[in-house]
Amino acid sequence: MHSGYRKPLYSTKVFCVGFHKTGTTSLRAALSILGYKVAGVMGIRDPNIAMNVMALASRATEDHDAFQDNPWPIIFRQMDLRFPGSKFILTSRDPKSWIDSVVRHFGNEETEMRKWIYGVGSPIGHEKIFLERYNTHQRDVINHFAGRPNDLLVMDLRAGDGWGKLCPFLGHAVPTRPFPHLNKSSDRARGGK
Repeated sequence: MHSGYRKPLYSTKVFCVGFHKTGTTSLRAALSILGYKVAGVMGIRDPNIAMNVMALASRATEDHDAFQDNPWPIIFRQMDLRFPGSKFILTSRDPKSWIDSVVRHFGNEETEMRKWIYGVGSPIGHEKIFLERYNTHQRDVINHFAGRPNDLLVMDLRAGDGWGKLCPFLGHAVPTRPFPHLNKSSDRARGGK
C-alpha cells in the first residue's frame, strides 16, 4: 500500500462523466469537501490508453470513492456494470461555450487521451469533430440512464447548479461554505490554477 492510502469512506461510488471544461475541477473540489477521496485524470499520455484503461480504472476504484475527468466519461458503461447502484454525474455546458473553452485551454497541444476520445489530439482545426463527440457523449449518457433518475444527475455549473442539486442526489447535507468554482479561464488569466 502506498502512503496516504485509506479505505474508501463510501460504499457507493460516484462517477463524474462530463467531458473536460464542463466544471469537472469544481465538481472534484465539491466532492472532496463532502469527504470523498477523488481520483482524477489518468493515462493522458499513454499511447496504449485504449488497451490499458480498464486496468488503470480497476486500480483506481480500489481506494477511491469518486472519479472525475478522463477516462471516466469514456468508460461510464463499464463502470455502471461493474458497480451497480453507483451515482453518475454528467456535467454539461452550452456546446459553443464548451468548444471555445476547449480551444483556448488545449490549443494545438495533442495528447494520447484526446486522440483516443476524438480521433485527433488537438481541437484547433478539428472543432467540428470535438463538438460532434461532445454532443454524442451527452446524448449517450442521458440515453443510457433513461428511466433511472436516482442514478444520473445532470449539472450545469455555469448556469448556477451547485450544492442544491448535488447534495440531495448524493444524500448529503448542504455544506455552509460556497460551492467551489475552479479552473475558470478568468482565474488562469490572473495566474490562478
